[in-house]
Amino acid sequence: MKRVKLKTKILVLITGLIVSITVLLTAINGYFEWKETEEQIGQRALQAATTMSFMPTVRNAFSSEQPEKIIQPIAENFREIVGAEFVVVGNTDSIRYAHPDVNKLGKRMIGGDNDRALLKGEYYTSKAVGSLGPSLRGKAPVLDKDGEIIGIISVGFLVDDIQSIIMQKLLKASGFSFIVLVFGIIGSVLLANNIRKDTFGLEPHQIASLYRDRNAILASIKEGIIAINKEGQITMMNDSAKNMLGLSNDHVNKKIEDVFPNTKMYAVLSSGGTVHDDEMVLNNREVIVNRTPIFGKRGEVAGVVSSFRDKTEINEMLNTLSEVRAYSEDLRAQTHEYTNKLYVLSGLLQLGHYNEAIDLIQTESQLHLHQNKVLLGQLKDRTVQAVLLGKIGKASEKKINLHIDANSSLEELPNQFDMGKVITILGNLLDNAMEAVENKSDKHVTFFATDMGGDIVFEIADNGDGIPNEMMEHIFDFGFSTKAVDNRGFGLANVKKIIHELGGQIEVHNQPSGGAVFSVFIPKVLQRTLQQVT
Repeated sequence: MKRVKLKTKILVLITGLIVSITVLLTAINGYFEWKETEEQIGQRALQAATTMSFMPTVRNAFSSEQPEKIIQPIAENFREIVGAEFVVVGNTDSIRYAHPDVNKLGKRMIGGDNDRALLKGEYYTSKAVGSLGPSLRGKAPVLDKDGEIIGIISVGFLVDDIQSIIMQKLLKASGFSFIVLVFGIIGSVLLANNIRKDTFGLEPHQIASLYRDRNAILASIKEGIIAINKEGQITMMNDSAKNMLGLSNDHVNKKIEDVFPNTKMYAVLSSGGTVHDDEMVLNNREVIVNRTPIFGKRGEVAGVVSSFRDKTEINEMLNTLSEVRAYSEDLRAQTHEYTNKLYVLSGLLQLGHYNEAIDLIQTESQLHLHQNKVLLGQLKDRTVQAVLLGKIGKASEKKINLHIDANSSLEELPNQFDMGKVITILGNLLDNAMEAVENKSDKHVTFFATDMGGDIVFEIADNGDGIPNEMMEHIFDFGFSTKAVDNRGFGLANVKKIIHELGGQIEVHNQPSGGAVFSVFIPKVLQRTLQQVT
């Protein structure tokens, strides 16, 4: 179906509206004009009839032998003076003494509306069809000196003449209406052009299509987007921005500084320049921000669009890669440790120190027999096994006794425990425990795991110095570290974040004998899964 242009719609609408209003007003005005003109002419006819009825000459003529010879000239002269169509004078029997057509003198008056004047002596106006056609009449009785009714005077104006008068008035009004219509059309053209200019020449269906496309695009963009106008009010934000920064539709139309006190969007409003990859903190989240000005029709800055992505996600990805690399390094350390022991064993055999070689083999065999019994027999998840094997090698290289509790038992982890999450949780906690005992002469780290009950439990303990009480509540904050080293303080924060995503919790406390214990509790079934089942 062919679409009608906006300009055409406006022209048709305004023109139709003006024409409708004009016709309606003309009809109303015509009705009142008719009533008013009819009333005026009726009153004029009545006054003329009344005036003539009081003329002494007319009264006296009724008593003469031939009244028509006296009254006819007077009536015709009076008719011309008042501009009436006719002036008819009759006696009490409605026999005409005066009429515009002399051939009708002496004949009975037509219309049947004389009784009120002849019988009751009333002065009034009436409508009737006479010998000259439909007319509006003024009726007045003629009284003698004793007050007796001796005749009647009828002054009339034809209805056709009244309609002609009204049409002339309406034609004048129509001229003004036409002028209004012309101005209305000119105004509608100017209005349509102005609207098209404001809408950049786009038709309504094109604007609607752009609006739908814009909403779909904004919904599909993972980056957060916020736009403000030149007054600094938030005009738009997409779902990613709301979810990322904890905002809602209630924040729309608010000042940007009321939502983000540290905003830098006003600088772009002032300069009109573009800003790329600016790192800042919004609502306690590290984000990377791009800011672009919105230009108006005259090239002025009309607003700013800010897009941002969560740096935390990038950090998490980098930390996960670091954990995987650390896991690879741990395996390398384990391989290096076994290689060193093989070199020692080879040297002892070449030197003939067979008893020492046997003792070394038996010692290592007993140690690995115990570890492998627990590691491979009781801990059945391959990712946990791989992490522990790597950390055992690393601990051996650092002369740390990494002990796996003999009471540990663990089946394969549920699907929500992907490799990256397990590496991040166990890798960070074991690394922190080994760092805590580096300066101790007797270095011990204990690992315990169980899936008895509804939770999966991991516990890592060390015999280090423990965690100072004043730092206990901050150790899971992003960027916080007990060591004055750059790029630290993200490991435990990531661990806590992942545990919370899995619906679990982490606890930490110091042991009376020294060292810290980190306990992780993660439900086997996610809470949202339980809700879907129930």
